[in-house]
Amino acid sequence: MQIGSFDNDGIVFLIAFLLISGVFAAKFSSRIGLPSLVLFILVGMLIGSDGLGFVYFDNAELAQMVGILALIIILFEGGLQTKWKTVREVALPSISLATVGVLLTSLITGFAVHYILDVSWYEGLLFGAIVGSTDAAAVFAALKERNIKAKMGATLEAESGTNDPMAVFLTLIFIELLSQPNTSLWIMIPSFFWQMGIGLLLGLGIGKLASFSINRINLESSGLYPIFTLSFGFITYSIASGIDASGFLAVYVSALVIGNSELTYRYSISQFNEGFAWMAQILMFVILGLLAFPGHVFQINVITQGLIISFVLIFVARPVAVFLSLIKMKYTMKEKIFLSWAGLRGAVPIVLATFPIVAGIENAVLYFNIIFFVVLTSALVQGSSINTVAKKLGLMGPVKDTPHHSIELISIAKANAEMVQFQANNDNAVVGKKLKDIEFPTRATISAIVRGDRLITPYGDTEIKPGDFLYILVSRKYKEELRKMLNEKKNKD
Repeated sequence: MQIGSFDNDGIVFLIAFLLISGVFAAKFSSRIGLPSLVLFILVGMLIGSDGLGFVYFDNAELAQMVGILALIIILFEGGLQTKWKTVREVALPSISLATVGVLLTSLITGFAVHYILDVSWYEGLLFGAIVGSTDAAAVFAALKERNIKAKMGATLEAESGTNDPMAVFLTLIFIELLSQPNTSLWIMIPSFFWQMGIGLLLGLGIGKLASFSINRINLESSGLYPIFTLSFGFITYSIASGIDASGFLAVYVSALVIGNSELTYRYSISQFNEGFAWMAQILMFVILGLLAFPGHVFQINVITQGLIISFVLIFVARPVAVFLSLIKMKYTMKEKIFLSWAGLRGAVPIVLATFPIVAGIENAVLYFNIIFFVVLTSALVQGSSINTVAKKLGLMGPVKDTPHHSIELISIAKANAEMVQFQANNDNAVVGKKLKDIEFPTRATISAIVRGDRLITPYGDTEIKPGDFLYILVSRKYKEELRKMLNEKKNKD
């Protein structure tokens, strides 16, 4: 890797330029409906050696390491934001898509690649395995600001968060078979169940440990809690990978457990991880853009072959995999069509495409260029039209609510208190009551009520109405008691 003639100050400036460019690219992409990852990648290609020539980068090992670190951060943030009550309803179909769906997509695409590129069966199947999974970074980013029906969003997010083990497993299998032709395929199959099972158990265990630790430890600064939380993501991945289990699955599951636990400092943790995930996305896609040389990616033969493979992947392999994976599951025809269309490819296939290069597989650079083009095609065609397709199929949901969170006091570590936000709805027992008639826990005081666009100063005669946001200052000792009281349902007798 060479960074032109930059000194240390120039390198720092370049990093700042990339982050600022990424922020504006994200803002611009949301306005035109284009996935931000496309613009991040284009920024990388623009400043690369085939563009403005600021940076020469061809280190596949470093790109792979950066990609893995970024995916850990992105998966962790995605798990923290995912609500278990929504995912629970789609757990079985999501797992089916993440395993059977990825296998079918890989096989169908691999068979097509065998004929399109005129390569061996194993080489074709290796290509299919690399592009077989949907990408968590792309899916989380695409759905974050869109009002897709909760069931559809949960299915796609759960699938993309759990399908990496199958893709990695298949990729490593075919690399091994190409490197060591005498290797038996059947010997490798038990390792898949080990990766999935142990990855799941580790994620559950470390997630519970992390939740317990976050709530019990008393740090001097609230700013340390998000760092402490994220460290569990890296620990989870390293332990899982160290024993040949699925690190990505373990990270997502542990974050799911943490995010659905009753956490102190939730707001600080959530805000920090969201910002850090954006930074990881920007840097990862820019570096992957640097790794791809436009002069190689946009050759006539790469474009032609890439378009044919993209067509097979988008219009044949993914739909067949979705429809077969969801047999006898409660999904309508329209929902299956949407899930078929919304199977975005992104960072994971590009990162996996570096594995054959590092392993020294023949034609690995050609695979990388075509896979890179396929990812761009998927992001441009599918990613930019998700909203349109959802509207056409009648799968748009309501406008997303303001998230429920706790707002910590600046001096919270010393005050040992939190400002809790709660949105009242028709089922809550407190709705329709006056504040003076509600028995709040000890050391719990309503500081403000937000009703629509109005800020209401609370008095004893103030009546709580559906949709009100209550901001309650409470001692951490009584937070759980307050939560139970607020969530108490009306007596319908």
